[in-house]
Amino acid sequence: MDKYLYVAMTGASQNALAQRAHANNLANISTNGFQKDLEQARSMPVFGDSFPARAFATDFTPGALVETGRDLDVAVSGPGWMAVQNPDGGESYVRTGSLNVDALGVLRAGNGMPVMGNGGPIAVPPEQKIEIGQDGTISIRAMGEGPRVMAEVDRIKLVNPDLKNMTKGLDGSIRTKDGQPAPIDANVQLVSGFQEASNVNAVDEMTSVLALAKQFELHVKMMNTAKEGDEAMARVLQI
Repeated sequence: MDKYLYVAMTGASQNALAQRAHANNLANISTNGFQKDLEQARSMPVFGDSFPARAFATDFTPGALVETGRDLDVAVSGPGWMAVQNPDGGESYVRTGSLNVDALGVLRAGNGMPVMGNGGPIAVPPEQKIEIGQDGTISIRAMGEGPRVMAEVDRIKLVNPDLKNMTKGLDGSIRTKDGQPAPIDANVQLVSGFQEASNVNAVDEMTSVLALAKQFELHVKMMNTAKEGDEAMARVLQI
């Protein structure tokens, strides 16, 4: 009976964890550049202090490009990533960004992280206009200059590491598994005036949530059955 109850309990627990993943996906269906989380259950022998029967991964399939017309809205066209600086000084990677220049002239992504260039975070001098090329080159028209005078400031660090070496951290940021900065890839291209939408499919997520809810109910019924069987056995022993 203990084994029966344990299997039902761990099944319900793992279903609850899976529900959290799908709920987070649905919550980010409108978040530009969001990469949905995948989950899959598998049968495993009991070992250690846990029962790791459910595996989680990230779906790196690109989302659709949505035109915004804003010069500082950029998205990666095809495979690749833009590098941004984490609060701890390391790098994480995004596929889209509603960029802006803060009061100190630092170019930041939509999540507030500084955008990385050839030599570190990109600093933009005071300007009348800013443009971002397909190769990530940032050009500005300085204050007081004519409309044809554009100066190159820096270039956004564009990378294309092996997806097998990419992982999503607990804070939701995408980074390399080994923690090492990815090398620059000259083949990665940006498209200006666009944002990449979330790759979450609402219908698929809702279907998964409903299926997991039914499975959770089944596990609870199994636990109730185990309880009833235990009570019946106790009554028999009393007789």
